[in-house]
Amino acid sequence: MSRSAIRNYEEFWPFYLSQHSKTLTRRFHLVGLASALILVVTLVIIGAYSWLPAALVLGYGPAWFSHFVIEKNRPATFGHPWWSFLSDFRMAYLTLSGKL
Repeated sequence: MSRSAIRNYEEFWPFYLSQHSKTLTRRFHLVGLASALILVVTLVIIGAYSWLPAALVLGYGPAWFSHFVIEKNRPATFGHPWWSFLSDFRMAYLTLSGKL
């Protein structure tokens, strides 16, 4: 299924997984997501809200690097940002629980 033909999240999820077929890509995503979450929590606790955009760089940097260098594909975020954001958490959960 092409990226543009995706109409709903149920169709998006298999596409998302196909774009993250390599273990190293999923690990880069996990590191980026965990780092970004830790940074967000830390920044909120210390009240440094102006630094919150740095969490986007920290989270998406490793993920996008893995797409361009390891998977050699275009991040799903570019076409479906919200579904991709939700899927990052879903993939992290499934990876950490050993279900992926």
